[in-house]
Amino acid sequence: MFSTSSPSPGRAPYVRTLTAAGRTLRVAVRPGTDRSVPPLLLMNGIGASFEVLQPFVDALKDRRTVIRFDVPGVGGSPRPVVPYNLATFSPVLAGILSRLDIEGPVDVLGLSWGGGLAQHFAVQYRRRVRRLVLAATATGALMVPAHPRVLARMLTPRRHRDPEYTRKIAGEIYGGTIRIDPERAARALHTATRLGPKRGYYYQLAASAGWSSLPFLRLIRQPTLVIAGDDDPIIPVMNARLMARLIPDARLHVYRGGHIALITEARQLAPVVETFLDG
Repeated sequence: MFSTSSPSPGRAPYVRTLTAAGRTLRVAVRPGTDRSVPPLLLMNGIGASFEVLQPFVDALKDRRTVIRFDVPGVGGSPRPVVPYNLATFSPVLAGILSRLDIEGPVDVLGLSWGGGLAQHFAVQYRRRVRRLVLAATATGALMVPAHPRVLARMLTPRRHRDPEYTRKIAGEIYGGTIRIDPERAARALHTATRLGPKRGYYYQLAASAGWSSLPFLRLIRQPTLVIAGDDDPIIPVMNARLMARLIPDARLHVYRGGHIALITEARQLAPVVETFLDG
C-alpha cells in the first residue's frame, strides 16, 4: 500500500525521483480509487519516456493504481554511471516498489523492450508479480527477427528526436494503422515525451544484448496475457504465438494492428488488458 504521504486515491498522477539499488529513476504514480486492486507496473519500450504511455493510462479505469518509470538515461532519469542489464535492473524495480510502500504483489505489463524486462522480473521476483501482460514483445536474441531494414532503423534513437524522420519511417517500422496515418506515430512519440541524452538509448539497447528468455519461459508461472499485432514489423506475430505456447499459463490475444497500438489504439486494447487482470 502507499504511504500516507502519497496523494489520496483517485487524484492526478504525481512524479517522484527515487533511488533504489544504486539507481535513480523518475517515477510516476497514478493512485487508484480501490486499494484492493493490485497496482499495475508498466515497463516501456526502448528510448521512450513514461509520458508516451499516457494514452494507455488514460484508457484504464481509475480504480487501478498505475506506476511508470524512466529507465536510466531516458526521459527524466539521470544517465547511468555504469551500464546495466535486465538482471541487474530488476532489483532496482523491486526496490522502487518498496520505496513506494508497495510490498504485496503487483501486476506487470511490459511493452516491446519492456516486455523482456517484464519476463525477467517475473522470474527473478516471482512473489512480486501476480499477473503478467506481454505486449508487442518477444524472447530477445533468440526470436523470429524483423526484416534487416527494420532492425537497422532500431539501432538509432533518431525517431524519438526528429518528428519529420518519424513520419517518414513510421509506417515501415510500426505497421498497422500507422501505415496510412504516420502522423499518429509522430504525435505518440513527440507530443509529451521527454528526451534524455542519446547515450541513454544505447545503454538501454545494450542492456538486452545477447539476452533471451527462451530457455526460461517455462519458469514463468504467473497467469500471462500475450498480446500482439498481426502487422508488427518489429516483432513478427509468430513470436507471440511461440511465447504463448511455452509459458505454462498463458493466453494469446492477436489484434489487428501494429507495434504501438497499445498507445495509438489504447481505448480498444485497455479493456482487453483489464479483463485479463480482473479475471
